[in-house]
Amino acid sequence: MFKGFFNFALKEKMVIINSMKELVSVIIPTYNRASLLPKAIESVLKQTYRDIELIIVDDGSKDETSKIITRYPIKYTRLPKNFGPSFARNRGLLKARGNLIAFLDSDDIFLPKKIEKQLAFFAKNPHFKIVQTEEIWFKGNRRLNPKKYHAKAEGFFLDRAVKLCVVSISTVMLKREVFDKVGLFDESFPLCEDYEFWLRVALHYPIGLIKEPLVVKDGGRADQLSQAKGLDFYRIRALLKTYFHYYPFLKPEERLLILGEALRKSAIFLKGAKKHGNLRGLFELEKYWQKYYNILSLL
Repeated sequence: MFKGFFNFALKEKMVIINSMKELVSVIIPTYNRASLLPKAIESVLKQTYRDIELIIVDDGSKDETSKIITRYPIKYTRLPKNFGPSFARNRGLLKARGNLIAFLDSDDIFLPKKIEKQLAFFAKNPHFKIVQTEEIWFKGNRRLNPKKYHAKAEGFFLDRAVKLCVVSISTVMLKREVFDKVGLFDESFPLCEDYEFWLRVALHYPIGLIKEPLVVKDGGRADQLSQAKGLDFYRIRALLKTYFHYYPFLKPEERLLILGEALRKSAIFLKGAKKHGNLRGLFELEKYWQKYYNILSLL
């Protein structure tokens, strides 16, 4: 009995050791965050797992970013202007050599064992292609407690992905094959690009969850895209795109789920647009509905 247990434990250990030989590519897109970027970079370089390539994609910063990065052993790409997070992440992905990909927003930090524990998760759960972790939220110097509806997704999650983004980009690690299957980030989305991406992912893959905070998230600043106006418009656009692009392949319940949420969000958006005189928003939303309705009529 003890021999059998010993052999099992040894096998488990060897699986984990072999997984530790993987190159992990960590991609940090950044724009005008020279004061915050060093902490993000150093949190990656201080990981207990060492086989990491760190790729910084400077999305046209006008501050001291280009000088600050010379202190560190990283790959650095500077874009000629500010293209947005989708374009920047995609440029990083195209340069990445690792079969495992992690992202880090330039105002967040990894805790030291983040990469190590995600690799161990994949070793023990090889059927998963994606895993995220819990995170600690700060707003200024004040720690925040996430609401129940912010709970991280685990398993198949389309029912939650349609409502809001339940995968945190700084906590996630993905196998490269996920991008081969669903594509890169949609560069036509200046906002909610992660929401749109995770909708596509949710149609194909479950997500693993390490129920331990391994990322510290710094929120509440005016320069964060999550604070921008117009988020609902781009979420509706993402739902419509997903619905009509995948329409022939969707199960009936998936069609109802996606279209129903698009209608619900549209009703809320239209009410607010009328109240605030947002005529452009009204026009743009009608245009997108008409575009996809015309596509559906041809199917």
